[in-house]
Amino acid sequence: MSRKKVLLAGESWVSTATHIKGFDQFPTVTYHTGADELLAALKNGPFDVTFMPAHEAQRNFPQTMEALSAYDAVVLSDLGANTLLLHPDTWIHSKPTPNRLRVLRDYVGNGGGLLMFGGYYSFQGINGGARYHKTPVEEVLPVSCLPVDDRVEVPEGYAPVVVGPQSHPILKGLGKDWPILLGFNEVMVKDDAEVLATVSSDYRSLPLLVTGKYGKGRTVAWTSDVGPHWLPPGFIAWSGYKTLFEQMLGWATARD
Repeated sequence: MSRKKVLLAGESWVSTATHIKGFDQFPTVTYHTGADELLAALKNGPFDVTFMPAHEAQRNFPQTMEALSAYDAVVLSDLGANTLLLHPDTWIHSKPTPNRLRVLRDYVGNGGGLLMFGGYYSFQGINGGARYHKTPVEEVLPVSCLPVDDRVEVPEGYAPVVVGPQSHPILKGLGKDWPILLGFNEVMVKDDAEVLATVSSDYRSLPLLVTGKYGKGRTVAWTSDVGPHWLPPGFIAWSGYKTLFEQMLGWATARD
């Protein structure tokens, strides 16, 4: 059986720092990726994952249904809406380009899978900067975004609470004792969605893992991260880490 194709977009950033040593100072720049652990876990499995870092997605993320349809599922992870809206041809040269948020909506409606994983530039994000609220992507997700900064930092950690049936394809074999997480994006569950896991009651049992359908396609919202800092080393080392994300992709790419 051929491996299903998945496009993972986002999960990269560049940091700058100024080092001051007495009278002298100098700047440095470092490049980071946040999906290394997830990509390693998914390697050689049932999915052929193409990783498109955030800086490449601005130009290279597919602009047409035909191009998107090469993938069975698309994952947006820590990638703000502006990156998909502002192709360099529009941002720099003032040329019209396709609205890739609308293309994603149509892709799901025609049977594609869409997953959004949490982070500082997922859902509504830090200072509201991810800005998926009231966009075509929000339309297809199983959750609605807040119109404000939606991050919830939990430095003490919280244990996820599994509320869906153990027979669900995403939850199968994972049990109910999951390692702690350190944060999440607050979202609102849509009426026709299914909540599979929540955060702890200390944080109002807000949604952590939600599934839904739009047209012929399926969507998944995982409101915490795929790696540090919200997802600590203990979660990555958990035997269910690989299984959880593989089964999310498996459910999202299944066809009714």
